[in-house]
Amino acid sequence: MSGFLLPTLSRKSDVDCIIRDTLDKVLLLRFGRAADPLCLHFDEILSKASHEVSKFATIALVDVESEEIQVYVKYFDITLIPSTVFFFNAHHMKMDSGTADHTKWVGSFHSKQDVIDVVEAIFRGAMKGKLIVSCPLPPESIPRFQLLYKDV
Repeated sequence: MSGFLLPTLSRKSDVDCIIRDTLDKVLLLRFGRAADPLCLHFDEILSKASHEVSKFATIALVDVESEEIQVYVKYFDITLIPSTVFFFNAHHMKMDSGTADHTKWVGSFHSKQDVIDVVEAIFRGAMKGKLIVSCPLPPESIPRFQLLYKDV
């Protein structure tokens, strides 16, 4: 289980600090639970990709079970796990993957190369001053979820 190689954040101050202090790199925050099988699988993929993206990205895991983290869970509307949020120089980076939600990636990536491709696309877009980038993955590699809106 190589998910232990990635830092796990369980306090709001830790998340604030890593967002603020990660400069000139993409920050990938995976929101999830350590005991969830899909999160464990995703963590394994992230661990394998972390070395290859280390020059232009930082990867951290965020424990959604922590009470202090609930402010971020609510702010980013983390209802399905794992969910991944990207930052660059403390700016929230968005990605158009053909889904209704551009603010986060919901679900796991299929492979290490998918993680590398997405992080690289976000990095290149951010270096050009963009706050939203197009997803470089083919449509069949993008998880699809039916969004249901309550009381709308």
